[in-house]
Amino acid sequence: MRLTVGQAVVRFLAAQHSERDGERRRFFAGCFGIFGHGNVAGLGQALLERSADLPYLMARNEQAMVHAAAGYARMHDRLETFACTTSIGPGATNMVTGAALATINRLPVLLLPGDIFATRRANPVLQELEDARSYDVSVNDSFKPVSKYWDRVNRPEQLPGALMAAMRVLTDPAETGAVTLALPQDVQAEAYDWPDELFEPRVWRFARPVPEPAALDEAAAVLRTARRPLIVAGGGVIYSRATAELRAFAERTGIPVAETQAGKGALPWDHDRAVGAVGATGSTAANALARDADVVVGIGTRYSDFTTASHSLFADPGVRFVNVNVARPDAVKLGGVSVVADAREGIRALNAALSGYEVPVEHRDRARVLAADWNAVVDDAYARGHGVPPAQAEIIGIVNAESGPRDVVVCAAGSMPGDLHKLWRARDPKGYHVEYGFSCMGYEIAGGLGVKMAAPDREVFVLVGDGSYLMMAQELATAVAEGVKLVVVLVQNHGYASIGNLSESVGARRFGTRYRARTATGLDGDVLPVDLAANAASLGADVLRADDADSFREALRTAIASPRTTVVHVETDPLVPAPDSEAWWDVPVAEVAELDDTRAARARYDDERKAQRRYL
Repeated sequence: MRLTVGQAVVRFLAAQHSERDGERRRFFAGCFGIFGHGNVAGLGQALLERSADLPYLMARNEQAMVHAAAGYARMHDRLETFACTTSIGPGATNMVTGAALATINRLPVLLLPGDIFATRRANPVLQELEDARSYDVSVNDSFKPVSKYWDRVNRPEQLPGALMAAMRVLTDPAETGAVTLALPQDVQAEAYDWPDELFEPRVWRFARPVPEPAALDEAAAVLRTARRPLIVAGGGVIYSRATAELRAFAERTGIPVAETQAGKGALPWDHDRAVGAVGATGSTAANALARDADVVVGIGTRYSDFTTASHSLFADPGVRFVNVNVARPDAVKLGGVSVVADAREGIRALNAALSGYEVPVEHRDRARVLAADWNAVVDDAYARGHGVPPAQAEIIGIVNAESGPRDVVVCAAGSMPGDLHKLWRARDPKGYHVEYGFSCMGYEIAGGLGVKMAAPDREVFVLVGDGSYLMMAQELATAVAEGVKLVVVLVQNHGYASIGNLSESVGARRFGTRYRARTATGLDGDVLPVDLAANAASLGADVLRADDADSFREALRTAIASPRTTVVHVETDPLVPAPDSEAWWDVPVAEVAELDDTRAARARYDDERKAQRRYL
């Protein structure tokens, strides 16, 4: 079959399918794209011809379309995703941040940036880097460290191997992330005689690796000695659809379950074994149990610094770890017993191997009391009655109360992810979507677009602060164009609240964190006359304004009832903190300073670091 490289790419992608547990689906739901001279004549022309096979979606920002693809892939447990195409130059490099987010969060996204001429017949072309050390280098080389697979297709003959390698990585739960295939613009338009079998439907099966027997025996032996065990449920539990197995395991053994950001919702918040979020943004219940745990069972977690409270949380001198993870690099962390397996299969095997084992009654009872105490704290935070403007915790509580059991909250950066991790009461494994691997400002609206496209039957609530909104709000226009309804809660606190609090804690006096006009002494003048609600309206969204908790609740109900994307704008007080997690996060403080605040913060830091330890 004689086709251009661009046409061959589109036909190949349209024929790829994923399968797990006998459920088959198309792997690529479509292709996001912004066209320029680097891809309009190749992939652009090909997508026009085959739009019925691989639908095209116009994005407004290249980074944002990668976020939307990542949100979609996460919602589909990595079994489906989008491709994203751009021109060479700034269009391509705008995707680098999105690639990093996808790779860090282990989410499959295919990136197809245009590239410079392979023939070099008109060098240097527009937007070419022109690296004098090697004319083979382009700006697309910047994708290499943030891609799980990277290739440049300089000849049509190279395309089949590159496409197959891309699919191998995209469909590997242990290795997935961003995959980049750089496509020189002249090669995209070049014709070649392709074998017909390249375009035949192909199924990529997602395996469920089972534990190696010796590793399972060792893990079971460790757990049988445990008197105060704790399960840390990570995102792998949800991606594996292992929540029913986790529930059965926790109920039978009595082991309490704490959750990471990606694992939140692995158990319903009010389950008898649920003790809430763990780590620096966790609940006091989970963190108290973590400090005393003699065995920690990490399932599908990569043990980020927030989860481990920068290696200060698991404080028992003899604590041991059992790690169930499909990715070996995560399974061997903290010196634990490594059980390399799919989360569902690993939990099933552990449950069978621990037949007859239950935690002591006092440990079960203590977990229940601690969880009840924390739930009372959350109730108080939700009902704080701060007045005008309301506290952020009140806004979260209202959204939680007005949302349905299967609805989804989306967030990524600022103070809200930490508050949500502590306070949000998840009722469904897919109801909590906070991107905290990269914590990328600007993810929220674009990611929410992807979430809603993946789950049109669920209400999607995007919680975004003014700082993140200003980074990337353009995909509101995409949501309007595509008829994708979002409820966007735009929290205005006139600055970077999260970093303001952090700045104060390290003795930097909230420097550079407030949105203020410049005066003779710095950025300490009046609040800027910025109207983000008007900006949202200019992008095509309906907009509602709220001044206090009651008016916010009414506006939110109106937004939920509407069929259109609606932004609810509300001001909050950035100086009202959420309840304390009683856990630490390692942010170094200047060792020498002129400011008394900084010197005092350094003294606290040196004292807090004493709890940090190596787990070997």
